[in-house]
Amino acid sequence: MRLSRTKKVVLLGVVLLAVGLTGRASAESAQHSVGTLTATKPAPATTSAKPKPKPTAAKPKPKPAKPSARKISNPRYAGPAGSHMLTGTKGVALTFDDGPDPNETPRLLALLAKHHVKATFCLVGTQVKRHPEIVRQIVAQGHTLCNHTWNHSLKIGKDPAAKIRADLDRTNAAIRQAVHGAKIKYFRAPGGNFTPRLVGTAKQLGMTSIYWKVDPRDWSHHKGETSSAHQAKVVSQIEKHCRPGAIVLSHDYAQPDTIAAYKKLIPWLKKRYKLVALPV
Repeated sequence: MRLSRTKKVVLLGVVLLAVGLTGRASAESAQHSVGTLTATKPAPATTSAKPKPKPTAAKPKPKPAKPSARKISNPRYAGPAGSHMLTGTKGVALTFDDGPDPNETPRLLALLAKHHVKATFCLVGTQVKRHPEIVRQIVAQGHTLCNHTWNHSLKIGKDPAAKIRADLDRTNAAIRQAVHGAKIKYFRAPGGNFTPRLVGTAKQLGMTSIYWKVDPRDWSHHKGETSSAHQAKVVSQIEKHCRPGAIVLSHDYAQPDTIAAYKKLIPWLKKRYKLVALPV
């Protein structure tokens, strides 16, 4: 069937209209699709990179070695301000303070001579001046001398160095006046009240400062204490605390019970220890 020209034109218009509508729809669909992709973030591309290793815990730094404990000082020098508590040997040193006493020191010297024991006598200058003949007896029997200050001042360690030196020099001069050329190698502070200044001054004068390891407190008499009880106390304390190398403190000045106690002590001590005078 042949179409008229007019119908052909109309039909062509319809076809073109249909084609146009179809293209617009396709364009809108494409635009809509593009908008959707833009809003969605693309998934990250996978890679074959190795996972990062977990950080290993840092090794703790080694603690610095603790400094070695300071060595304990030689117990021989463990007295106040470095004064000597021990003889430095196994020998036990008997020391007697505050004399010479005109009554008790000769009794003690006789007892020591009987048992062939040497001791150390710590002499007070004022007593030396009063009884030089007893100092001569002490030296003649081979005992050791020790400076115990001029007048037994318990506070001498706090004095200026020059005053300390004058006191010790005066005491040594009195001893050497009694016994020419006497060796005085030791010093003891009254009450054991040593200070560094006192020890240092004594050292300048060539004297070693001596304290003690055993103190029976023979000078301390309790109220109502009998002589026999006091003697027993002195004996008990020395027997209990004496050890090899000990310096034992006792008093010959005005202490008759001490002399009596040593009548028992010396035989007991000699069976167990070597009794020595401090060396000169």
